[in-house]
Amino acid sequence: MLGKSLLPLLRAAGHEATGTTRREERVEAIRAAGAEAVVCDALDAGALRGAVVAAAPDAVVHALTALPARIVPRRDYLAATNRLRTEGTRNLLAAARAAGARRIVAESVAFLYRAEGSWVKDEAAPPFLDAPGIFRAGAEATVELERRVLGAEGIEGVVLRMGWLYGPGTYYASDGSQAADVRRRRAPVVGAGTGVFSFLHVDDAAAAVVAALERGAPGAYNVVDDEPAPMREWLPAYAEALGAKPPRRVPAWLARLIAGRAAVQMLTELRGASNAKAKRELGWSPAHPSWRQGFAEVLAAGDLSGRGFA
Repeated sequence: MLGKSLLPLLRAAGHEATGTTRREERVEAIRAAGAEAVVCDALDAGALRGAVVAAAPDAVVHALTALPARIVPRRDYLAATNRLRTEGTRNLLAAARAAGARRIVAESVAFLYRAEGSWVKDEAAPPFLDAPGIFRAGAEATVELERRVLGAEGIEGVVLRMGWLYGPGTYYASDGSQAADVRRRRAPVVGAGTGVFSFLHVDDAAAAVVAALERGAPGAYNVVDDEPAPMREWLPAYAEALGAKPPRRVPAWLARLIAGRAAVQMLTELRGASNAKAKRELGWSPAHPSWRQGFAEVLAAGDLSGRGFA
């Protein structure tokens, strides 16, 4: 999802960029954004190594995902992305070392902190490795990505733990699947709506990547907006920004029958994240400091640009 926002920012900052894609039809979009384009599968270690060495980058951005256009809670929609976060990360690090890159900046997530204690976490909080259902495998794969990047020898590793992305090309875009579910009142407030979400505009995510390429010590950083919020607050506001009816409220027991125990546990126990470290050490701050204004701005604009590439 990051590519469409990131490549123009890299060009504006004076960086030369090469973007990879698994799909031939995305090549022209990458070139139109001002970057060279290479068709390559990150799971093909040899092909990836050849592509990265040929590009001879000073730094590498790891934003590999394979998320479906629509999330279905009872299906294992994370499996392909989990493989990219494990095997793909291993291949990309090997390729980056072979190319002599000095730094790798990897996309992680800020919504997998253990569901205990305070509702807003900093980077020292432990991950949710005992997460329920398919989320456990997702947490394990994400932790492995971080371990490999932060422990890489001979290259500076930076991990950006990003919040729930909204804006063009995301699930929360006006043409995204989350928006469609909210318009149809298929996305209810579950239980007391206590799960805390940290959001991030996709353009702010891209700006954080540029900042991390240029400064900051190796390590992990939460990249989120300034206002973590429980589901009972943000979901009605999101529906209003869409011009949709208010979301229904569904007791947890009923939601478990529909979406499964794992999804309900995440929606009611999810923790938010603090961006203080990223502001302090990366010199980054979100241009969209709150989802409250961000939702209204991007949805009023009708961001019908389609899903981006990564």
